Amino acid sequence: QVELVESGGGSVQAGGSLRLSCKYSELHYYVMAWFRQAPGKGSEGVARIYDLDGRNYLYDSVEGRFTITQDKAERMMYLQMNNLNAEDTDMYFCAAARNAVRGWRADDFEDWGKGTLVIVSS
Repeated sequence: QVELVESGGGSVQAGGSLRLSCKYSELHYYVMAWFRQAPGKGSEGVARIYDLDGRNYLYDSVEGRFTITQDKAERMMYLQMNNLNAEDTDMYFCAAARNAVRGWRADDFEDWGKGTLVIVSS
């Protein structure tokens, strides 16, 4: 059974850091990503990383503050989040796709975790 499990969320002061983790059960995905979503809003792509060569992309609003990495041997993906601000408060989801995706289109990702909550207080 395919499974993605996020961890590492929590409450932090503005300017602080958190590292989110995603444990996944599949051996390989074409691309994995972190999305975030606030209540009543659509999901927003944050970062994605490609399995073949490790290419990664960050959404403009997190560029320079967040880093996405992957440990394929351990089947783990990480999102290091630094210099957090209140606008980063969201539920963060790990997502994975077996085929090519069209940028940040959430519909292209087949497998999703249940999310981990990040709260940043100013």
